[in-house]
Amino acid sequence: MKSWTAHDNGITLGDSVEPIPGPGELLVRVLACGVCRTDLHVIDHDLPVHRPGVIPGHQVVGDVVGVGHGVQASLVGDRVGVAWLHRTCGVCRWCRTGRENLCPDAIFTGWDVDGGYAELITVPEAYAYALPRDADPVDTAPMLCAGIIGYRALQRAMLPPGGRLGIYGFGSSAHLTAQLAAAAGAEVFVMTRGEQNRILARSMGLSFVGGERDDPPIHLDSAIVFAPAGDLLPVALRATARGGTVVSAGIHMSEVPAMDYDTTLFPERDLRSVTANTRGDGDAFLALARHLHVRPHVTVRPFQQLGQALDDLRAGHSSGSTVVTLDD
Repeated sequence: MKSWTAHDNGITLGDSVEPIPGPGELLVRVLACGVCRTDLHVIDHDLPVHRPGVIPGHQVVGDVVGVGHGVQASLVGDRVGVAWLHRTCGVCRWCRTGRENLCPDAIFTGWDVDGGYAELITVPEAYAYALPRDADPVDTAPMLCAGIIGYRALQRAMLPPGGRLGIYGFGSSAHLTAQLAAAAGAEVFVMTRGEQNRILARSMGLSFVGGERDDPPIHLDSAIVFAPAGDLLPVALRATARGGTVVSAGIHMSEVPAMDYDTTLFPERDLRSVTANTRGDGDAFLALARHLHVRPHVTVRPFQQLGQALDDLRAGHSSGSTVVTLDD
């Protein structure tokens, strides 16, 4: 099968052995896969290498074409989503208390095991998201990481009803989170680099759009930092009102600078992070997104142009979400 594999010098397109579903697993023919900044962190070694030569990609929509032992054959033909969380141990104290995203033995798609930049992928049935048969692969793919992580970040932001939410960085996850917050009645203030990102934010009719270090016109109740820039955390904290909450939503963050305690944390501001997501987060978000008609702004690329899509994301030349599609 055709696949993109990560190596020391980047990512290359070639042939890989077709995967075989093991016990409890589905074999999925990939229709579309979202391009996520986490893929760049894997490819560029911002994250430690967990599996040399891994196939990245973890926002996958496809159809079941085979099953392993113990899985009902009737699932063949179903449409499913494959996300970042591939498997957890199920027995640690975090798994047993509904916090499987904190499982120390968690395995992740496109980092520990081969992901969705390929014609076929395997996934444990218990970790695949059942999708409507007519779910659009392009619109659905970004929901499976960008959307779910944004949803979890918004929950952890403790935004009061009708509150003021600041968003730092306005990529795939942020523009979906902004839709959720606005639908709930929040005022959304966007601080981001890149004119294309600002154009997208303005087109959504949000309360304020400025540069990544601009001060919002009024203190925020909560803020989410999606940009992988540690020096934005003290900026977001100072822009947040007393008693507010700032969430770091990225899997990788550049070095966080020393912060002045009096002007950042002392006024009972909370600084929180997001570590992956639970399957419950995914189920809740996908249902909510369908109800609210949340849709990504998508640039579609053919599978063969994945390298260029990643380069555009790395250089800040893309906006919204990017999805690669595979030929039938």
